[in-house]
Amino acid sequence: MKKRSELSNVKFNALFIIIGLLFFVGIIARTAQLALSEEIDDINLQKFAANRTIRNETLYAKRGSIFDVKGNILAQNVSSYTLLAYVNPSRTTTPEKPMHVVDAEYTAEQLSTVLNISKEDILRQLKKVETNPKLYQVEFGSKAKGLSELTKDKIVSLNLPGIDFIATQKRYYPYGNFLSYTLGYAKFQTVTDENGNKEEILVGEMGIEKSSNDKLNGTNGYTFYQKDRKGYKIAGTNEVTVDAMDGNDIYLTIDSNIQLFVEQAFAKMYEKYGYDWMTAMVMDAKTGAILASATSPSFNPNIKDITNYYDYNIANPYEPGSTMKIYSYMAAMETGLYNGEEKYMSGTYKTKDGTEIGDHDRKGWGMISYDQGFAFSSNIAVVNLINKYIGAAYLKEYYKKLGFGSKTGIELPGESAGKLDFKYETEVYNAGFGQGILTTPVQNLKALTAISNNGVLLKPYIIDKLVDSNSGEIIYRGEKQELERVASEKTVKKMKELMRRVTTGSAATSTGYFYYMEGYDLIAKTGTAQVANKNGIGYGNDVIKGFAGMFPGDDPEIIIYLATKNPGSFGGVVLMQEVIQEITKDVSKYLNIYDDTATSKIEYKSYVMENYINKKVSYVTKTLSDNKLKHVVLGDGDVVVNQYPKAKDIVSELDRVIIVTNSNNITMPNFVGYSAKDLYAVLSKLNIDYEVEGIGYVVEQSIEESTVLTDKLKLKVKLELKNQIKSE
Repeated sequence: MKKRSELSNVKFNALFIIIGLLFFVGIIARTAQLALSEEIDDINLQKFAANRTIRNETLYAKRGSIFDVKGNILAQNVSSYTLLAYVNPSRTTTPEKPMHVVDAEYTAEQLSTVLNISKEDILRQLKKVETNPKLYQVEFGSKAKGLSELTKDKIVSLNLPGIDFIATQKRYYPYGNFLSYTLGYAKFQTVTDENGNKEEILVGEMGIEKSSNDKLNGTNGYTFYQKDRKGYKIAGTNEVTVDAMDGNDIYLTIDSNIQLFVEQAFAKMYEKYGYDWMTAMVMDAKTGAILASATSPSFNPNIKDITNYYDYNIANPYEPGSTMKIYSYMAAMETGLYNGEEKYMSGTYKTKDGTEIGDHDRKGWGMISYDQGFAFSSNIAVVNLINKYIGAAYLKEYYKKLGFGSKTGIELPGESAGKLDFKYETEVYNAGFGQGILTTPVQNLKALTAISNNGVLLKPYIIDKLVDSNSGEIIYRGEKQELERVASEKTVKKMKELMRRVTTGSAATSTGYFYYMEGYDLIAKTGTAQVANKNGIGYGNDVIKGFAGMFPGDDPEIIIYLATKNPGSFGGVVLMQEVIQEITKDVSKYLNIYDDTATSKIEYKSYVMENYINKKVSYVTKTLSDNKLKHVVLGDGDVVVNQYPKAKDIVSELDRVIIVTNSNNITMPNFVGYSAKDLYAVLSKLNIDYEVEGIGYVVEQSIEESTVLTDKLKLKVKLELKNQIKSE
């Protein structure tokens, strides 16, 4: 028995030694694996170790702002705050300095005086800790998010224990539903970097915010340093910081005054007559710069109340109707065979497949000349021109040469190329008067530059310049870009003559006689297109009315292209007349082309702003008055400490200058009659909370003129799109 026991012990010891050796070999193998391998169990060991000993903080870049051509801000980043309350008593370590909400009733009552939330709703949130003792903090829903700096300061002044804020940035559009489809919007999205870190960044999702997202977004920086187990920097170790580079600022070619004229006209016409939608673009005929781009209905990018995601001016092509006859006639003239005095029989025409094409008055006007046919907007004139002079292949090729069927390359997202798809006889004739093909307003503007620029096409553009927000250096400048000659000067001269007949004729001789204004040399072509049924077969009762025009006719400075679906009032005649005439008059006066009666040029003197900082207020106000510049003085001090516009900016009598003095005793100005642009400029200099309703010009304000301003006041202002009210 003793020998058997000793044998068992030997076996056990041998087994123990073998197991020990195997364990030791395993440790050596694992150590070698850890030393030689980059990843173990899908974990990068170097990064894992670094993350435990190195702290890396992201320095976020600021997204660039968007301005109009005169420097008025259209989109910017502003500070935004979310209210929260610490409700757990464990947060307080010193009773004399409470760090949590001590008195829920009082806290709820005080917060309800600042927020648009009832005391009961606030109290309900604060008392959740009673049923959930582990609850540490609470928030108060959407009404306590996106708070302004002014609202935050009001809450801070209440001195409520346990109240805190989460600071964020938000994208803000000060003019609301103004130029919305061009600006688009940007919103925060969560992205994950290569190290698995998540961050919130602004991403453009529509308009220039989307197409220029990379230009507007800067490059984030970072700071990293070695840390101890508690997360603190280890003394004596190096810290590396790479500064963030803010995004570039974009200046558009848009002139906010001209944009306002268009949107104001749209709003008035909708109220008077109604329509499904209306869209217009205004272009500098000499350069191709887009001065205004409006679509109605619009939306407010601050709240994103969007019903239609397509910009009709860029991304939603439609059948243009008879405005295309401009280009059909140009094609005929470019063959060298066109004879405007030659006559044809108007009325109807039957194609080989039996389709009957007719003029809008199917009885026709008897035997008339092709020149007369243009003024009458005769479909049969185009049919005959195609048969005699143009032909299907040349018509399509000429349309393409003008830019139809391809994108213009304007700096906006989602641009459509439209559609030029016609082959058979009836399709060709329909294309000649704008049916069965799809175009966009920006394509039509491009084509119209051939007339305004003596036969040479211009490329439309909407970015005036790109500015490095860190250095102020202009890194890109938009400019006139001539593409190719598409018409002779002879053709251009003849087309101007025909387009002038449209507006200077009578009800018996032209379709555009109602656009005529005494003294305004507005030349144009009208159009009415039937809208295809949704199934693509045939046409229904819906129509799109179009207008393609420019002024002054002899040497055009401005091109307008406008379209509207299902306008009210006598087939849209009155609506179209009023909106075009209003835009033409306002733009003419603003750009010194014509005055109200178009009898003479109106002269607005330009004035280069001086640097008024540190100068006497008396001197500054006298200088501004002598130069007939509207101005507002904030404060009763005697020295200027700030000004708008800044030194070296060019202003005229249409602009308003803001002077801030060395005094905090500021009283409420009389804003009635101010444009939205002037209103926001002044409000930016006042330390009060405010709420603005509508766009256009100020018609009401809640705080009386001369009231001494304090940070407890909230101003409510109402704007309307109507003729400017004279307040001075």
